[in-house]
Amino acid sequence: MASEVKDRINLKEINCEKELTLAVIGGKWKLIILWHLGLEGTKRFSELKKRIPHITQKMLTNQLRELEEDQLIRRNVYPEVPPRVEYTLTEHGESLMPVLKMMYD
Repeated sequence: MASEVKDRINLKEINCEKELTLAVIGGKWKLIILWHLGLEGTKRFSELKKRIPHITQKMLTNQLRELEEDQLIRRNVYPEVPPRVEYTLTEHGESLMPVLKMMYD
């Protein structure tokens, strides 16, 4: 994993892959962001903000950055004016969807 993950998560306290997974996706908003991207596909920042009305813009930005650092989502920037940015699940992010669906059920 990226060095940023090591800065946020104390790997010495992690005993197995399950604990690492929970540390990476833990928190109130990451699961919700992953859920929307997994079920609805690629979304722009403003679309995610509309679907998660109680999240602040700063928190959404921070959570998206962490998910990108952890390689669960991909950030695509299109060279347009104004710039268009879209977020999509990576293969690692997609692999979490069965777990998220079981949690939802």
